[in-house]
Amino acid sequence: MPELPEVESARATIERSALHRRIANVDDTDTYECRPHAPGDIRAALVGRELTAAHRQGKTMWVETSDDGPELGLHLGMSGRILVTGPDSRVDEGGDYLPERLRSGRDDPSWTRFAITFEDGGSLALHDKRRLGRARLDPDRTALGPDAEHITRDDFRTRIGHSKAPVKARLLDQHVIAGVGNLLADEALWRAQLRPARPADELSTDDLDRLRRSLRSAIRFAIGHGGVHTGEFAQARGKSGHCPRCGAPLSRGTVGGRTTYWCPVDQAV
Repeated sequence: MPELPEVESARATIERSALHRRIANVDDTDTYECRPHAPGDIRAALVGRELTAAHRQGKTMWVETSDDGPELGLHLGMSGRILVTGPDSRVDEGGDYLPERLRSGRDDPSWTRFAITFEDGGSLALHDKRRLGRARLDPDRTALGPDAEHITRDDFRTRIGHSKAPVKARLLDQHVIAGVGNLLADEALWRAQLRPARPADELSTDDLDRLRRSLRSAIRFAIGHGGVHTGEFAQARGKSGHCPRCGAPLSRGTVGGRTTYWCPVDQAV
């Protein structure tokens, strides 16, 4: 599932290539992807406007529109990507990691669940093979915690540390902190040398500060290298994986309802 770095790549794609282009048409006929709107509702709200700014909070992305228009929320679901075509037919894209063997599927029209056509002939499309993404007007963001990339030190200490739940479960709770998924949580905890199942309220201030630094560095690395799958621990993560630091076989279990990997040597505390 796309995590913060993948959603950031989609947001950056919109910012680079889709802003300030007048909207000529909108395909919002997929009633599942565009729920609760009826077909034509999003089109009526957007035609004639321009996208003016692209934002992200955790895994949630939205775009401002011109002339005091509504915000357009775009959610990538489990495997969504944003493809923006320019007037010269060049394609800029971002979102979930797409293996080379599936890249030809980008051209499958059945993958396009929502699309904007610009007056210059280009387009913005939400490609979503699994059909689990969303396009909606004025999305509600009130339940989201602070963005994991930008959360302050004091806020992180309070939100993560004041709970008896496992620290990984706290990281995964989007109401506590927004943007961390399963792979990113395992990567950050490995970098911080903390056991995923350790109760969060047992972490010292130094532990929490180290975890925040590790999380932010893991996010920056993933954004710069193409997604969370590029992380040092993420690449080793698996049933036959070994710790990239010490070489010990990785342990596997369930924490916070998610399959979890950790090093039993480096993450013993």
